[in-house]
Amino acid sequence: MPELQIFPPPEQLVDADVDLATVLDAWHTATSRLQQTHETLCEQVRRLTEELENKNRELARKNRLADLGQVAAHVAHEVRNSLVPMTLYVSLLRRRTEATAENDDILTKIESGFTALEAIVTDLLQFTTNREPVLKPCFVRRLVTEVCDAMAPQIKAQGIQCEIHVDERELLFADSDMLRRALLNLVLNALDVMPNGGELVFTSCHGPHGFELEVADSGPGLSETALPRLFEPFFTTKQGGTGLGLVIVDRIAEMHGGDVIAQNCPEGGAAFTIRFPAQSKEAAA
Repeated sequence: MPELQIFPPPEQLVDADVDLATVLDAWHTATSRLQQTHETLCEQVRRLTEELENKNRELARKNRLADLGQVAAHVAHEVRNSLVPMTLYVSLLRRRTEATAENDDILTKIESGFTALEAIVTDLLQFTTNREPVLKPCFVRRLVTEVCDAMAPQIKAQGIQCEIHVDERELLFADSDMLRRALLNLVLNALDVMPNGGELVFTSCHGPHGFELEVADSGPGLSETALPRLFEPFFTTKQGGTGLGLVIVDRIAEMHGGDVIAQNCPEGGAAFTIRFPAQSKEAAA
């Protein structure tokens, strides 16, 4: 009668241990991969959710801008229709009124008020314009110089030092009138924050997002509360401002496929950078 074996032979136990170790190793490998896949999916969901929220905020912003644009266009049209005859009447009144210092002062103040209203109307119309940019190769330094020359009397009167660090050969495929308007708005903002002198610096470079043109001032800088709202329509921190200057700059940049970023400079002051996509530079070349 054969001998009864209760336990498997040693060689079978070794094989069983090897198989169990292989299974456990495979299990740990699969678990690790599943964990990595789970973490990757969670990160993708988080990123996509954040992108969706940003897109929704941008869409809501554009819808508000569209509604505001319709109202602003109507208001600007009506105000301009009234401004034209009123300006003519003031001119007639100046010719018919006795030329005294008091009368001249009063009429000058009225004309100044009309000029301010005209500037507001111009901003409103620029804000509501829907014309497509006329893209042509343009020399960036030339545009910057033209804006500085136009504002030279005020720049000199305020004792501001102007520096232009833009290569004369820099070409950009853009609408020169729109870009000039954007630069003018940034310069006017810089002059407003430096009534007692300072530095105004223009710098260009080629960054990861394309061509960048920076306008920096040595003013007090941007407050933490103002920074998130700078490009909101009608938000302003200066007395008598329309709150449309930076909105116009942002819209011009957007119409060129770019954007605008605002930040405080480490050494003081604020810097606004208009970023143009790389294809704008390549098209100009």
